[in-house]
Amino acid sequence: MHEAVASVPPFVALAYLVAGVLFILALRGLSSPATSRTGNRFGMAGMAIAVATTLYTHDIANLPEIIGAIAIGGVIGFITARKIAMTDMPQLVAAFHSLVGLAAVLVGAAAYLNPGAFGILDAATQQIHNASRIELGLGVAIGAITFSGSVIAFLKLNGNMSGKPILLPARHAINLGTLAAILGLIAWYFVLPAPTLTAPWLFWVVIGLSFAIGFLLIIPIGGADMPVVVSMLNSYSGWAAAAMGFTLGNSAMIITGALVGSSGAILSYIMCKAMNRSFISVIAGGFGADAGPAGAGGAVVDRPYKRGSAEDAAFLMKQADSVIIVPGYGMAVSQAQHALREMGDLLKKEGVSVKYAIHPVAGRMPGHMNVLLAEANVPYDEVFELEDINGEFGQADVAFVIGANDVTNPAAKTDKTSPIYGMPILDVANAKSVLFVKRSMGGAGYAGVDNDVFYMDNTMMLLADAKKMVEEIVKGLAH
Repeated sequence: MHEAVASVPPFVALAYLVAGVLFILALRGLSSPATSRTGNRFGMAGMAIAVATTLYTHDIANLPEIIGAIAIGGVIGFITARKIAMTDMPQLVAAFHSLVGLAAVLVGAAAYLNPGAFGILDAATQQIHNASRIELGLGVAIGAITFSGSVIAFLKLNGNMSGKPILLPARHAINLGTLAAILGLIAWYFVLPAPTLTAPWLFWVVIGLSFAIGFLLIIPIGGADMPVVVSMLNSYSGWAAAAMGFTLGNSAMIITGALVGSSGAILSYIMCKAMNRSFISVIAGGFGADAGPAGAGGAVVDRPYKRGSAEDAAFLMKQADSVIIVPGYGMAVSQAQHALREMGDLLKKEGVSVKYAIHPVAGRMPGHMNVLLAEANVPYDEVFELEDINGEFGQADVAFVIGANDVTNPAAKTDKTSPIYGMPILDVANAKSVLFVKRSMGGAGYAGVDNDVFYMDNTMMLLADAKKMVEEIVKGLAH
């Protein structure tokens, strides 16, 4: 792909500007479930304009091959998106992040091997421009970190790797040393007078170390913190794309990458604040994991608890004035959101006030529960974030918890040895009655920590598949 020799038509800058505006509108639309579909359409339109403009402004030697590749990728993406279950959406997002990172590495490698084709070769010295060396180094480094980190995130989310933190000895020293080596090598690559001829290994070592640090940063992070990891990797993928945009001289990539990178970083910061985590420790990796007694938090103790039935739950909620529903990953696994909405509708017909409480990190990625409830057409004005509804549990007659363990666990407030200590929780224990839907008492949450709420006097455990249990409750409410 070569830059066109002719001067760039004036409409090109305007087209990229329009694409950038559409990307901004897309982010604005995605900030609320009510406007998310419109936001997606804005993003699709902006990307279509950006791709078409880029193809127009370049001399494409094999246009049919480029169009064929786009068609193949589009078909694969369309089929995957249609078939993927909502429970697997976090894995899909992690996989997409890995592809963005790998694409940045491949583009950077192509530019390094054939700099003349990318317009980054100094004709006098026959060396890559100094500025382009920094862009290439940072682009491939961030891309490689995004790829390998996203692979680990995918494996943890998909259950192929344990969700518990994997703690390496002296991991902080190893991580800092590796990051320092990457930055040092990029600086060395920049100052060498002829790096392509005298030190070709520098570029490839940077890529290799970056792949390694991506694994090392994500392996120590526990399952309860994976939503923040997904958001963080999203930010990394944006910065990798922006760096490659500078190398390619493509303003659309720079704008898009900067938007994705900055929005992902802001979301990560907001989520860290919501979880009482340090944003700097997120970047360093292993922020949810410390060696020592925290690892013992996953033991499930045989303790007495009160078990109820769907009929008991239906009767209790019918008598209530207010019910707060707390959805979690268990709802996603069983695809119970539609039955849950039907249950809420029946309760409202009985005159019961129904609200939904969403924890910032419920599920496996940011906004996971919001997406599922929106899919089931739950009214947006009934869905509340933690800080807006947490004070209402004390006045609620029933807290109906469906598969949300870690985000309701009082250990986050009381047990300093717990892996989730310091994370704000939904105070379901303050409700007059707690109905807790769980498949069985045999397993703890994703963070591996048992929940004291299960054994409280005002808690009734509803042990069954979440969807089947809610469907049985719906039948009880209908009679």
